Amino acid sequence: MTRYIALLRGVNVGGITIRSADLRELVESLGFDEVRTVLASGNVAFDSERTDAAALKRDLERALGERFGYEAWIVLVTRDELERVIEAFPFDADDASRQPWVVFASEASALDDLLDTAGETDPDVDPIRRGDGVVYWNPVKGTTVDTPFAKVLAKARFKPTTTNRNLRTLAKLLGGRGRPEQRPGRPERDGAASASRPGPSRGLA
Repeated sequence: MTRYIALLRGVNVGGITIRSADLRELVESLGFDEVRTVLASGNVAFDSERTDAAALKRDLERALGERFGYEAWIVLVTRDELERVIEAFPFDADDASRQPWVVFASEASALDDLLDTAGETDPDVDPIRRGDGVVYWNPVKGTTVDTPFAKVLAKARFKPTTTNRNLRTLAKLLGGRGRPEQRPGRPERDGAASASRPGPSRGLA
């Protein structure tokens, strides 16, 4: 049995609305076990005996498209792969003044194009680093729609090929199986709108 994590692109930010309960119900209906969603930005973990990740990804995308009526694409990784991505974060993940992000893409060339377009960035304002199949980004909290790299990431050419998640959201996806407990207090949201000042989550999906 393998633990998989699926990250849906563009959910609940660009006119595509998928409730976490509906996403969980769909994944359970496909026969997967221990299904768990995290936040409302399209994150779901589940257990499966299937080992062909590419075929599993295609089946999930087709099911999402049929159920919710959009052209779905997802990032699909195993728990072990996601754990390695998190552990390799090259900046101080505990710095409360920063928002640690991981950018995923439909293919490696999209990340190369993203970095080439961004060019050299200010390491104090826009620290970015290429990782294994990802780009790490650690902007100052409250600037995630304003920095030069944020504006590159928000360009229309990258919206169909990239999706990003806060490092803390990814860490939660490594947590326990099954439905998460409901905790009191203000719910946490993934995306740029969770920054210290309000604002739209342009390009951060």
